[in-house]
Amino acid sequence: MGSLVYDSRMSIPMDDRTLAHLQVVILAKLRRRESFGFSGTVDGREVSLWLGPSVALEFRYADRRRPPMNRAWLELLADVAASRDGLVIAPEPEATEVPAPRPIPRTPARPRTPARPRPAPLPDVA
Repeated sequence: MGSLVYDSRMSIPMDDRTLAHLQVVILAKLRRRESFGFSGTVDGREVSLWLGPSVALEFRYADRRRPPMNRAWLELLADVAASRDGLVIAPEPEATEVPAPRPIPRTPARPRTPARPRPAPLPDVA
């Protein structure tokens, strides 16, 4: 069980899969310098928070492995976050999962072949 820590004062517990999807959506909005509301349940109480670029957030995961992303859920959460009510945790729809990105293997650089010399310009003949 991971948690979303808001401004170092409030911790909202949630499973790692939900937290990973929220992280993608929240960081995308904050990267665009958008502020928005977030509502969730903490200890049986409804809590509403204001998220903006100046608020300190921390995403704490219980497991080191990143769960696979569900593109349909990401799109749904992004749509909900753009609504007037702000971001709430919507149930995950069934969809094909997007596999976690694999590192691109580095290939050694090929040596550059020297450029072919250009022929000298022809003289003007009048």
